[in-house]
Amino acid sequence: MQLQSIPVQIPEGSNVILGQSHFIKTVEDLYEIMTASSSHIKFGIAFCEASEPCLIRAAGNEQALQAAAINNAKAIAAGHSFIIVMQNAYPISVLNMIKQCPEVCNIYCATANSVEAIIAETDQGRGILGVIDGSAPKAVETDEDVKVRYQFLRQVGYKL
Repeated sequence: MQLQSIPVQIPEGSNVILGQSHFIKTVEDLYEIMTASSSHIKFGIAFCEASEPCLIRAAGNEQALQAAAINNAKAIAAGHSFIIVMQNAYPISVLNMIKQCPEVCNIYCATANSVEAIIAETDQGRGILGVIDGSAPKAVETDEDVKVRYQFLRQVGYKL
């Protein structure tokens, strides 16, 4: 078995959701979830089919984001994995709906951070073992940091 770290390429101003699913219907169901979540969201989806003909299935409403999703799927190349590249919304706005999609088995990350997919490769194929999402902690938050976090969450509308 070989292990690799594959950097996920995230376009400026975008977030990604990387996950695992189990059926060819994934790309269409995720498309429907994304379009139903907001009329402002822009996204591209790519799904790596694990059964013949083993194609990368893709959809989206923004060509550049769909191309970014396809390029990441080609680089990761792990069976039954999917990636969504999105703008004009945060993953938190769609994550629960994606988790409830019947085909979705696992979410590895939902982030705008620098992220690497940790891939195992055998004679059979490739799989995602996990991700490295962002950087390691540098310190424990101070009272001032708590205030900044508190204010930010209210400023962006996630807390009242």
